Amino acid sequence: MSVTSPRRSARDRLLDAADELFYAEGVHTVGIDRVIEHAGVAKASLYSTFGSKDELVRAYLQRRHEERRERITRGLERFGNPRDRLLGVFDVLADTAARPGFRGCAFYNASAERHPSGAVKEGVVKEQADISRAWTRSLFVELAREAGARDPEALAGQLVILYDGALAGARLDPGRDAPALARVMASALLDAAV
Repeated sequence: MSVTSPRRSARDRLLDAADELFYAEGVHTVGIDRVIEHAGVAKASLYSTFGSKDELVRAYLQRRHEERRERITRGLERFGNPRDRLLGVFDVLADTAARPGFRGCAFYNASAERHPSGAVKEGVVKEQADISRAWTRSLFVELAREAGARDPEALAGQLVILYDGALAGARLDPGRDAPALARVMASALLDAAV
């Protein structure tokens, strides 16, 4: 079903339109009128559903986080042992980066934008980015613990930095396979940590 399909709720159409436009062009660049037009809903629908652009941005980032969490969790199910599961995070990232339309991390992209008009409060973006990053860190802590790391917190800190770099590298330098290289580096870090 298309973004503008009348069978879909106004909320879903607005979120789909926001997801498509914000991810491709940026949360500050894309105005409310473009989202409304793309969703095929009345302006009143946006305000009655979300109340403001800030809340639409919050919902967009929450949805991105949920989808990412589900994609990683589901992707790790294919690995049979703790070591492979930890390294598998980078395999899931490689799969994601290979998808058409990949533009990097929605949270990094939104956080990197600085709009002088303050059309979207930076606090909304930071809050949602912090939630996503906390989940990523906790995932790596859990996986490091399961893999037998002596200091799971320390290893997780290193892996988050490595993951961040692989994610940025996959966006900025496609074709160089940053996630695969990060996986090799993560393997060496894990070997040293157990």
